[in-house]
Amino acid sequence: MSEQGPDRPVRRVRPVRPAIERMTGIDAGFLYMETPSVHMHTLKIAVLEADEALTYDAFVAGLLARLKRLPPLRRRVVEVPFGINHPVWVTQPRIDVPHHIRRHRVGGPDAPGSMRELEQLIGMIASTPLHRDRPLWELHYCEGLEGGRVAVVGKLHHALADGAAANALLANVTDVRTAATPEAVQEEYASTDRLPSRLNLVRHAWADAAAQITTIPGLLLRTLLGILGVLRERRAGARSPVPVLHAPRVSFNGALSPLRSFATATLPLAELKRVRAQHRAAGLDVTLNDVVLAVTSGALRRWLADHGERPASSLLAGVPVSADERDAVPRLGGNRVSNLFTTLATDVEDPVERLRTIAATTAHAKRINAQLGSSILADWSQFTPPRPFAAAVRAYSRLNAASWHPAAFSAIVSNVPGPREPATVGGARLADLFSVGPLVDGIGLNITVWSYVDRMNFSLLACPDLLPDVHVLASYLPDALTELDLAPPAADRTPEQAPDQTLRRNPA
Repeated sequence: MSEQGPDRPVRRVRPVRPAIERMTGIDAGFLYMETPSVHMHTLKIAVLEADEALTYDAFVAGLLARLKRLPPLRRRVVEVPFGINHPVWVTQPRIDVPHHIRRHRVGGPDAPGSMRELEQLIGMIASTPLHRDRPLWELHYCEGLEGGRVAVVGKLHHALADGAAANALLANVTDVRTAATPEAVQEEYASTDRLPSRLNLVRHAWADAAAQITTIPGLLLRTLLGILGVLRERRAGARSPVPVLHAPRVSFNGALSPLRSFATATLPLAELKRVRAQHRAAGLDVTLNDVVLAVTSGALRRWLADHGERPASSLLAGVPVSADERDAVPRLGGNRVSNLFTTLATDVEDPVERLRTIAATTAHAKRINAQLGSSILADWSQFTPPRPFAAAVRAYSRLNAASWHPAAFSAIVSNVPGPREPATVGGARLADLFSVGPLVDGIGLNITVWSYVDRMNFSLLACPDLLPDVHVLASYLPDALTELDLAPPAADRTPEQAPDQTLRRNPA
């Protein structure tokens, strides 16, 4: 074997992942949670400025040219016989283009489509599940918008990627016109045209299960230490709401139907940062995410009042939290996510006190979550029994059991930092980015906030049978931000103190 000479360039070798690979328990869990009325896909929406060179045909050709660099988009699910272990991913060399890439026209032949019409189309896209016999994604190319804009709606199953992975994946997918080579990914995937035999699936499922069992003692020890850490934090004064026990009944908590509705609103990032700075100057240790939760709370308070709902206790938010390290290399697939639960303080009248309550409770929830460890849920999910768990979820959904009891929490609220610099997609300027995750049974509202350059884009996904006017709720977000403003009254403000007038509900 020859040695590497000092003047020879060192070849960087990437690890190659196998064509057939066991799903992790947390990835498979999103498959088990899916029912005819609970769709576990996420949506990513890129709105592009007019560019004559970016056509549907160029979009498809560019995507195909780059597909080898996007292996998760070629992975399909294959179930294990008898459900004795989690399914496997099989990476295939080709995709069925007409199935995965759809074309839509928004508006009529003589009238361009509005943002409201695009939101209605996105609601329809969100209302249908992905097919399990193909890779779990679709791209919807939506043309005909006002000003010649185009929207690309990515629909990915949560089993394929969480928010962080989907962001990296779709960043590569959408820049397709030039078919330029993206930055090197850290792994390559082998591929195969053949599905594994039933015998091989069973044999490897048993072998993998045996290997998993050896991790139980260490996992039990970490769990025990985590529980003891939580008890110490609570004795030290940390307080956070307990799901189910502390969530009041409201109309948008209940059994879901298959239908989804979608709405957006945009707030200036500078305004949220200014509000944060004001409250910090007043002695309140508040984060940007706390401000997002308080804005959501203000809008929900107004919506509840409109509908004659005045729960005595506060609504609770389930907040997805990335388990990736701060400087981790971007990944193109899989789930590394945890959740924390905090108050929305909707029972507090004063907006400043409401923000204070949210900030304090969320800080406590973070301390408690850190004691448990962000990977505990993922590690225990390895031992989820596929068939019994999926059957229980389907029975729960079929019986509309989510309407029988208080929800675990009230709404999903997440905040994802996006690009700070303007981006282009094949030369076309990326005008806006929106993102939203799925609903879970009993929780009829998901609010996902995505920052892009100088604005915060709120995306609201709802079950219209539980929350029929999601666009109205979205329209309350700007005023909810204004009421957190500690600046002097408008008549006394100097021009420098006047708020940014770009605060808006995205126009219909």
